[in-house]
Amino acid sequence: FPPAVFPLSCAVQNYSWGKVGLESEVAKLVASGDPLVQIQPDLPYAELWMGTHPRGDALIRDNRIPQKTLGQWIADNPACLGAKVKDAFQGHLPFLFKVLSVNTALSVQAHPNKELAAKLHAQFPEHYPDANHKPEMAIALTPFEGMCGFRPVEEIVSFLQNVPELRALIGEVAAEQLERSGSDDPRGVSAALRVCFTRLMKSEKKFFVDQLNMLVKRISQEAAEGKDTSGSNGELLLRLHSQYPGDIGCFTIYFLNLVRLEPGEAMFLGANEPHAYLHGDCVEVMACSDNTVRAGLTPKFIDVLTLCEMLNYTPAPSSSKILPAAQSQLDPHVYLYDPPVPDFTIMRIEIPASIKLYLISAMDSASILLVIQGTAVGTSTAAASEMSLRRGSVLFVSANESISLHLSSPEGMLLFRACCLL
Repeated sequence: FPPAVFPLSCAVQNYSWGKVGLESEVAKLVASGDPLVQIQPDLPYAELWMGTHPRGDALIRDNRIPQKTLGQWIADNPACLGAKVKDAFQGHLPFLFKVLSVNTALSVQAHPNKELAAKLHAQFPEHYPDANHKPEMAIALTPFEGMCGFRPVEEIVSFLQNVPELRALIGEVAAEQLERSGSDDPRGVSAALRVCFTRLMKSEKKFFVDQLNMLVKRISQEAAEGKDTSGSNGELLLRLHSQYPGDIGCFTIYFLNLVRLEPGEAMFLGANEPHAYLHGDCVEVMACSDNTVRAGLTPKFIDVLTLCEMLNYTPAPSSSKILPAAQSQLDPHVYLYDPPVPDFTIMRIEIPASIKLYLISAMDSASILLVIQGTAVGTSTAAASEMSLRRGSVLFVSANESISLHLSSPEGMLLFRACCLL
């Protein structure tokens, strides 16, 4: 039998928003996983892609395997996905697993559901390259900040009353409509919120740049005088404006929740949920798609009309965006992050230092295993030889195969495993 468990060498993306050099968790993992890699001290290391995406198909590090990449290998051995996954996802790995190291904000964006994705792809294939949805889940590796979903209405109304520059952009009529909308009428609230956000996003460039400059000037003065600027979300406004001066996305902080994750905490981003990652390192898993509708904090193509049409305008507190991990009933060292979509699940595996032999159990799905800390020798009946595992190692594990870890580090191990539990 050809090996069905093997190490991978994964693609790095050097997007400009990434952390630079060895400040980046991506760079640290890559450098540790492959000592031959030279990390460039002034280059951003933004994303590590673990999967079969055509722009970053993982290389197989096992010279007994004739295929060069994971994508080619799965195409030739689709049974490795597991029977259910193979049938449900037409012989393709249904997820892309990533590590992100965020230094400056990513664009304010949302991902379409399947129905809208199919429509956008048919109409504008140059901007929307496929017909799939793109739910995502991020799990913090370091303290992580992002914006996600619309804030509770009372918070938005408070900003409309404290930030005259925001109110000027939205206009008195729309602002009053939101202020009057009652919590007993959620459809009315969503309609008013849609009008306000759309007015903001469609405001004239010259007008919003003037208002933004006035706002930044006012907050800078207040901060210099030692005043509390939290009523205008001053700290975040100045930070985003320094990264993207004159960008309409700076105003979205008054509409979207700020979500702070501690290491091990997760947020799930469903279809049509507006979001923007701001700072920190995380592992992320997503459905296989590149469909992103952007509206600010970006020099890229922005599609304001589509974005304002598609968003989920349901206000909710930031705490509702955090997805709790459930300790596995079968193995107390495994914590499951199981989002409300079938495409992916992540397991966090924490092995204490007292355990010297641990079994990564077989499951009816292909999976990708990433070592965050610790060292071990991995053996498997499906592997060609024993595999030395350390921080930054990435393994592909075919369905129904297990791995024995012989731990050799005094600090135990932390691993993440991405899979598809149908």
